[in-house]
Amino acid sequence: MRIAAAVLAVIVAASVLWYLGSPLFIRTYRSDALPEPSPAAASAQTSAQPDTTPPSPAGPRVIATGELQYVDAIHNGKGPVRIVDVAGQRLVRFEDVAITNAPDVHVYLSRETGGAWSEATSLYLGPLKATDGSFHYEVPATADPAMYGSVVIWCRPFHVLVTWADLRGA
Repeated sequence: MRIAAAVLAVIVAASVLWYLGSPLFIRTYRSDALPEPSPAAASAQTSAQPDTTPPSPAGPRVIATGELQYVDAIHNGKGPVRIVDVAGQRLVRFEDVAITNAPDVHVYLSRETGGAWSEATSLYLGPLKATDGSFHYEVPATADPAMYGSVVIWCRPFHVLVTWADLRGA
């Protein structure tokens, strides 16, 4: 009976240690391209121009930009974060970033800067898609990106800031 209890305790302890520690060693990679503007959106943008002007391609337009910041040796990120407009669709774009992993990490647009945020005043974008690479989150059409001062990456179970990027207009 004692041996069974000891084995069970070791299994439970190993499981908890793996859950808490493994994200520090596990890296995930994602390489998402920006969505292409639809032909209808591109023609709508170019039809408003005078006939004498050649149509310009409807590409992404940077609204705001920032750099991921260092929090401490365990929690940090590197790389640019941008809010871009692609034919009316606004996205928070992480481009060639490297972010330390943690359990249950999530991304928010925060009205505050410097890594501060409040769940009540922030816009939840979703779980972190990858620790490395390029990926994006859609900003709801009802949200005004100008109201937000930073992008925050937060570890929910430990209530810890992983990294953030203060945004400034492009």
